[in-house]
Amino acid sequence: MMSLMLDEARSAPEIIRSQLRRNAPMMADLGEQLRQSPPVSAVTVARGSSDHAASYFAYLCMKQRGLPVASLPPSLTTLAKTPWRASGHLALAVSQSGQSPDLVATQQALATGGARTLALLNTLGTPLGAASGTEILLHAGEEKSVAATKSYLATLSAMAQLLGHWNEDRSLLTALEGLPERLEKALEQDWGPAVEALQAADRLMVIGRGAGLAVAQEAALKFKETCAIQAEAFSGAEVRHGPMALIGPDYPVLIFAPPGPEQAGLLTLAEWLESVGAKVLLAADASVAKRQLTLVDAGHDDLQPLSVIQSFYVMVAALAAARGSDPDRPRHLNKVTCTL
Repeated sequence: MMSLMLDEARSAPEIIRSQLRRNAPMMADLGEQLRQSPPVSAVTVARGSSDHAASYFAYLCMKQRGLPVASLPPSLTTLAKTPWRASGHLALAVSQSGQSPDLVATQQALATGGARTLALLNTLGTPLGAASGTEILLHAGEEKSVAATKSYLATLSAMAQLLGHWNEDRSLLTALEGLPERLEKALEQDWGPAVEALQAADRLMVIGRGAGLAVAQEAALKFKETCAIQAEAFSGAEVRHGPMALIGPDYPVLIFAPPGPEQAGLLTLAEWLESVGAKVLLAADASVAKRQLTLVDAGHDDLQPLSVIQSFYVMVAALAAARGSDPDRPRHLNKVTCTL
């Protein structure tokens, strides 16, 4: 069954190709500004899929820049009325709609406290954009399905481009040029075994590590909102600190293990989970013989999460259809969520 979600997910490679070209001059200038006046740390302001994207930025920023980055709870502003002292800090707000009052209030409060404020947005003329010193457009176009796909991928690519220019990282910027073609290949991977294995599931774990935890979190959310499956995301290291007690015979576990330094540990974890009876769905590149789901190498360690989630979106749209769900209209959910 076709869906807006699937159509929008399949449009992501071309959107990213255009976005990278259109934003390149601005990102180069912004990278130069950040090098000339480097922040001492950063905070992110976001909710839902945007917060998962923010955790991707946070991990890469900490890895590449050595800057502490934290996700800021908006309730500290809206409910606790915290007086922020943020001089010298970077505040990155992430939102597709730019409408949520708690994000706007938090960004305003951080700016008042002295922070340098950026916003990643998919719409011009929003309250969150007005509250931010610099707006970076995603250029993803209108997203009609409640379940975000193309906007999430466009957010990750924009973050990678920003960090590439900030760090003058030619290898990352070159890999970004080839990313759309690799994502097109990721769209065509056969993840049918996951649809078959999860069609009757009511719970599962999704495991990633490093920057890949951000897409494990996003995948778990998509399982909830499009398939009504109670899915939880864990780091491959964190899962050993308690969550493993949940694993029993045939407990489904989806493991994202793309190429990179985290892969070896994730493969070891997959073997252990299989040994205790878990139903493991291992997503890995073609070099891993025991994979059930094939990942396309994104061409750079820091871009692997985009290839992972691109293939996942196609699968989860098919899984929703197989379960009789409408991924475009999840129950109780709206496209724009306004929280206080």
